Amino acid sequence: MDAIVCQEFGPVAQLSVQPMPEPAPRAGEVLIRIASVGVNFPDALLVRGLYQVKPSFPFVPGIECAGTVAALGEGVTEFALGDRVAAMSPQFGTYAQAVSVPATHAYPIPDTLDFDHAGALLCAHGTAYHALMQRAALRAGETLLVTGAAGGTGLAAVQIGHALGAHVIAACSSAEKIQTAKQHGADVGINTREDDVHAAVRSLTGGAGADVIFDPVGGDLADILARSVGWNGRWLVIGFADGAIPQIPLNLPLVKGYSIVGVFWGSFCDHDARQAQTNHQQLFEMAASASITPHLHAVMPLKEAPHALSQIEQRAVQGKIVLKP
Repeated sequence: MDAIVCQEFGPVAQLSVQPMPEPAPRAGEVLIRIASVGVNFPDALLVRGLYQVKPSFPFVPGIECAGTVAALGEGVTEFALGDRVAAMSPQFGTYAQAVSVPATHAYPIPDTLDFDHAGALLCAHGTAYHALMQRAALRAGETLLVTGAAGGTGLAAVQIGHALGAHVIAACSSAEKIQTAKQHGADVGINTREDDVHAAVRSLTGGAGADVIFDPVGGDLADILARSVGWNGRWLVIGFADGAIPQIPLNLPLVKGYSIVGVFWGSFCDHDARQAQTNHQQLFEMAASASITPHLHAVMPLKEAPHALSQIEQRAVQGKIVLKP
């Protein structure tokens, strides 16, 4: 089969399409014939050797996909050949024509949901749903501030926050990105390059600060966010797209009574597979009813993976890029 292969840690431009043996499903696994692959920022971190996990070489990157079940490992009874599924691969490998994943990490998708949108739904929307539902317990009427709100994970948080009845503030680096966030449910936007973010948050919340902050950006913006969380608020740490891991003065959550909450979707799927199944079925139902819709920035052939990852690294992507094997 064809796959995007990483031979050593380094720039994403080094990636190339190479022939690889098709994986055989082990006990408890399913083999998926891939129709669509969601591209995510952690994929670029993985290739550069900056991710939390460092696989041995050579490896195939990628953590989410959609396609059809092509083979069943021993003991798998919940799927049949030909079933349409989306899947999360804890050992990576989705930038390929086929991948084997634990059956617990494959999720049936409705007939009304096409593979491209299903392939873009798991990582970003799965992260946002887990963050807002389990980690923040976001309630209708609360104020949700989303940084990087036009990116894949940020835009997912905007959509889900809106669907849950929150007042959504989108923090973006351009007017164009703010407009995209508003089209997907944001009530108001803050331009992080032009506005005084702290003053804007205070103004938009009547001085109270945000109830929940969903932050996949990190970096220098974190110093402002640390002063923008409201009493009893929850600051969700999603990732560090800015590249720098911030140092937080812990006197601020002490004085303001707020929580800093880590969110790692991949680890959540491993530790609580049953809840992850429930979450993803909820997402598929929301997508089927058009409560949420993954915004596809572009659909590219598999060989364009280096370009897709480069675009994400440059923060030039609004929503998600999907690859077609």
